[in-house]
Amino acid sequence: MSDVAEALTGEAILAATEEVLRRYGPAKATVVDVAKALGVSHGSVYRHFPTKAALREAVTRRWLDAIHVEMESVLDENASAADNLRAWLQHLFDRKRRSHTEEPELFATFRVLVSESCTIPDYHVEHLVGQVARIIRAGVDTQEFVTDDVNATAKAVWDATDMFHHPAHAQEWGDPHIQDAFDAVVSLLVAGLRYNRIPSAAGDA
Repeated sequence: MSDVAEALTGEAILAATEEVLRRYGPAKATVVDVAKALGVSHGSVYRHFPTKAALREAVTRRWLDAIHVEMESVLDENASAADNLRAWLQHLFDRKRRSHTEEPELFATFRVLVSESCTIPDYHVEHLVGQVARIIRAGVDTQEFVTDDVNATAKAVWDATDMFHHPAHAQEWGDPHIQDAFDAVVSLLVAGLRYNRIPSAAGDA
């Protein structure tokens, strides 16, 4: 076994895989292409990732984890819950729009990869909805927000803002009035969280 193969790490393989996907797209990128980019045999890649599907899922998870970390960094412990929620949703919207317009090939590639997995979409949504829940829970703790079910409310906020983060709506993000629509939806959500009693998932008696 070559020194290069012996020193090969899973992280190096994932980084190379992302570059190969960026270059060739998901339809044409192969494990052999990844191996060539690393200067090793494809068997060396398979020692870390047993199948092509496992490799593609791992690189997708790596990409999404970077988004999760980035979104976590948006939160400001000194800000109000409303400001945190608005800033978090705005950052996610801006990030998705920027990715769609500045790196359309990569955006399309990872959209394909996410769709290939039966577990990755839920993994991604659970992480992000969990961050929304933390914002709402902080607002409840300070009596800024009112809700009987933090987790259900966080999911409702996620669903209500679907137009501004789901790739299926990417073609609508270039609308000149899209920011106005975003501001109106978020303002409505914040007003509801502040002043209205939001029913729990089981419903109110």
